[in-house]
Amino acid sequence: MAQADLRLSERPTLRSPVLITAFRGWNDGGQAATVAAGYLVEQWDATRFADVDPEAFMDFQAVRPTVTLDEGLSRRIEWPENAFYHAAIPGTDRDAVILVGVEPNYRWRAFTDLVIGLARDVGVDLVVTLGALLADVPHTRPAPVTGAATDPALVEELGLQLSRYEGPTGIVGVLHDACRTAGLRSVSLWSAVPHYVSLAPSPRAAKALCVRLSDLLGAPIDMTDLDEAETEYASQVSEAVASDPDTQAYVEELEQRADTIESFAEGGELPTGESLAAELTRFLREQEHRRKDDPPADQP
Repeated sequence: MAQADLRLSERPTLRSPVLITAFRGWNDGGQAATVAAGYLVEQWDATRFADVDPEAFMDFQAVRPTVTLDEGLSRRIEWPENAFYHAAIPGTDRDAVILVGVEPNYRWRAFTDLVIGLARDVGVDLVVTLGALLADVPHTRPAPVTGAATDPALVEELGLQLSRYEGPTGIVGVLHDACRTAGLRSVSLWSAVPHYVSLAPSPRAAKALCVRLSDLLGAPIDMTDLDEAETEYASQVSEAVASDPDTQAYVEELEQRADTIESFAEGGELPTGESLAAELTRFLREQEHRRKDDPPADQP
């Protein structure tokens, strides 16, 4: 690990910690993954203990720092960051390390080596990566979540599936594979976000990730705030959809498709990883065509 790139304010002593990660950017449709991770930081009263120096990993023209006013007087620069927090997981005898940040622009292998190095230093025995993709799903139904693992034993233990996705990937996929190479158990959870509201933060998809994570860890997570945000989100999107007949007809078609899938699945099982991977592939192809056909201002 390049110690100069990792800024450690303390080295916490943790109990069988699990590392939970989420990154803004390509892996974060509707900001669902980072909203979920940020929610855990707040709910579990997590303490920040380390961060990654962005200088070596970020293109500041692509991910620009921001200027804020400190108490309305002095100006302060806030740099894009990847920060580590630790917290006790309520209702369990283990702790969490939560990494919330931004997909780096450079040196992905060095970045993942740094993350895995810190994970090993604090005794992490399981890594859970959170992601969100844009798909043909309606905002009026629960957000589908799929879970995958690269370790067959972990697949069987947690009732997940082996990942069969092939195609472009982001830092989540690279980190997931780096864990496999390093012999560190890892799980990847992905929620699906309606592509027609891709720019709005999706508390519904964030909640779905938290619910699946709660099941995986066997730990209760208070969803009260996310429940309220989800209700407001659904109401606002429904109001916007109702103002456009074409969009409303399209959403109704998606609802019928979702209801049909649910009616054929015992207990309302969620779509498989393969189906969501196919959605991701389809979306990427559509985006590629759109970039070729549309002017830059119309790109998502």
